[in-house]
Amino acid sequence: MARLQGKTALVTGAARGIGLAISRAFAAEGAVVYLTDMRAQFTGDLPPAARYLPLDVRSETDWRQVTQQILDERGALDIVVNNAGITGFEESSAPHDPEHASLEDWRRVHETNLDGVFLACKHAIAAMRWQGRGSIINLSSRSVLVGIPAAAAYASSKAAVRNHTKTVALYCAGQGLAIRCNSLHPAAILTPMWDPVLGHGPDREQHMAAFVQDCPQRRFGTPEEVAAVAVMLASDEAPHITGSEITIDGGILAGSAGTPRERSTGS
Repeated sequence: MARLQGKTALVTGAARGIGLAISRAFAAEGAVVYLTDMRAQFTGDLPPAARYLPLDVRSETDWRQVTQQILDERGALDIVVNNAGITGFEESSAPHDPEHASLEDWRRVHETNLDGVFLACKHAIAAMRWQGRGSIINLSSRSVLVGIPAAAAYASSKAAVRNHTKTVALYCAGQGLAIRCNSLHPAAILTPMWDPVLGHGPDREQHMAAFVQDCPQRRFGTPEEVAAVAVMLASDEAPHITGSEITIDGGILAGSAGTPRERSTGS
């Protein structure tokens, strides 16, 4: 039997990248998936048993309307994946370092990355409460542990997502609810979010190689590799995993993978 058979899922930021990969993986495992995004229309091919809904994660009105629509149509909401997020680079070419970032840009990034997750968790708990169970998966980042000098707001917002995930997990357990909340921490996953950094010109491959030179696997990860972990957390295979964080970074945080010197074979 498919691992998510009979479950209903909502995925934010699902028009591309990791969100789209998770949506497709969920649908392949039998879930009915609601793909949501700020874009008014979805231009890609929808997975089977999936539909698209516009959703601005910063709007509590949108969250009320979307969750109620899903409950009206499906009778339950079993899985919520909070993937929507921005670096701020696409919206502003101004500096994002701690000294020169504008307050406006700082707030814009936090409004999407952090306020959006807060609202999602708030309304997911309310939607799941009557059945007493569910899975909330928040997309954080490797940057919660290492900081990013040129992306101060992004790093800060994702660190807050990590902590709020644990708060939600503890709250739900304290309420006697089997609503699990976990965070995923991808790094160097090749998605459109990297385009402002890598560009599209003849030097793209060179830029890619430079960014993964410190990665033990020497490559970018794929959205599908993140989606595989999300499927596990969304399924009934993980009933005892809550308040946890899973890093998907090809071993970057594990340390150096430099080539060891040959051992001496002398007597």
